[in-house]
Amino acid sequence: MSELPELEARIAAALARIKVGLQGLDAPAEAAAPVEDEAEAQATVADLTAKLDEEQTANAQLEERVKLLKERQDGKLAELEASVEAARARAARMDRELQRLRQTNAELRDNNSQLRDAVAKGVSEPHLVNKAMMAELDALRATRSADAAEMDAILEELTPIIEKEASDATS
Repeated sequence: MSELPELEARIAAALARIKVGLQGLDAPAEAAAPVEDEAEAQATVADLTAKLDEEQTANAQLEERVKLLKERQDGKLAELEASVEAARARAARMDRELQRLRQTNAELRDNNSQLRDAVAKGVSEPHLVNKAMMAELDALRATRSADAAEMDAILEELTPIIEKEASDATS
């Protein structure tokens, strides 16, 4: 990417030289230095044509290099965008799991509070016990899902690093 400004400057300089050369060809005959014979004029034209061809070739090569650099940069940009999108998806999944965990834990606390009140009053309420156990099971499931989402996120971050290290070790 640091080559791009340098290449653009070189292309601009080449185009400026071409323009100057073309202006010299288009200049009126009286402004040009007098040419003594036809052979010398043809040699000058051939020399200028060769220089123009060289500049056009250099210009085409530089444009091709700029095109390749742009394609490489676009590829990297697309790769980074995909990586960001994957990270957002992982973060969204973890957020959903954490919200579910928080909600389930709030329900569990509420059920336990109701159960404690019933026990304090000396009233046995089997439906509160069942409700508390169901809330506790939901909390355990939510905790497991949140842990799994976190582990998936960690593995997705570590996998490219491990693959790179493995390829470096075999190279």
